[in-house]
Amino acid sequence: MKVLLAHTPEMRRNYYGDRSLSGLRAAAEVILHESDETLDAAGLVRAAKDADIIVADRMTEGRGEIFAQLPRLRAFVRCAVDIRNVDVEAASKAGVLVTRAGPGFVQAVAELALGFMVDLSRGISRATADYQAGRKVEARMGRQLAGGTIGIIGYGSIGRYLAEVAKVLRMEVLVSDPFATVNDAAIRQVGLDELLAASDYVVCLAIANEQTENLIGAAALARMQKHAVFINLSRGNLVDEAALARALRDGQIAGAAMDVGRAPDQMPTPELAKLPNVIATPHVGGLTPQAIEYQSLETVRQVEAIVKSEIPPGAVNAERWTRRP
Repeated sequence: MKVLLAHTPEMRRNYYGDRSLSGLRAAAEVILHESDETLDAAGLVRAAKDADIIVADRMTEGRGEIFAQLPRLRAFVRCAVDIRNVDVEAASKAGVLVTRAGPGFVQAVAELALGFMVDLSRGISRATADYQAGRKVEARMGRQLAGGTIGIIGYGSIGRYLAEVAKVLRMEVLVSDPFATVNDAAIRQVGLDELLAASDYVVCLAIANEQTENLIGAAALARMQKHAVFINLSRGNLVDEAALARALRDGQIAGAAMDVGRAPDQMPTPELAKLPNVIATPHVGGLTPQAIEYQSLETVRQVEAIVKSEIPPGAVNAERWTRRP
């Protein structure tokens, strides 16, 4: 059985790794994508014409038209949690299995959130940039996390882990998630409006879907305190970036940090990232060896199961998988 690993060489180095590639090669014959350009639909069809399975990074779209053009394809394996750019319905109609990886980046993303909070509170990036540029550095009063209030939007795996870290730091923890139940007496579950108004640090970890599009817009930002900061570690489409830019320029909130945005590859938008009260990183929340290996090794286990005609963990349309080996 043949597997196309659709990652570009750079994505392969950063997001797959030698151990996982060796495991994939032990399970099947592997075809590597050697171009630095991400495969578009036509390119993916050409590259996968002899493949039984596609293992795709988050940049490689699983567009609807590819599945009918790849009659040999049995499965589309996503080496990421987010499968919004995979047409699962088209794959299902063609009998192709679609899988996703689990969230192996929980600790990594939560730690980045903590780093953002400390940096925004103490001006680490700002002072460092001033020193490196040879500018006069102003010693500004900072704020400690202990005694502050963190508001976590979305109480999934990352939100729960971050809440536990915040409790250890002696922060008051508020959570807003209409689909979760908080059973910890030390965590207060509130509505979104109350969370925004009461928090010193608002951390967005909500799921990205049609219902959460522009969840944080002008009205939400207006409810926040002027000294408060907004941190986005979910997806860019949860934020009205024009409204956020206005709030930051007008001093409506004190600052923001983001690892995601509406730029290509879900990165922060440069126009927003360049604002002086913004800290931005290029979608590296889950970019640690432990997190990456967790997801890439999961795709190896999924491929091993598919080769045996077994339904792997992470399958999203198993009931419609008719192109089984």
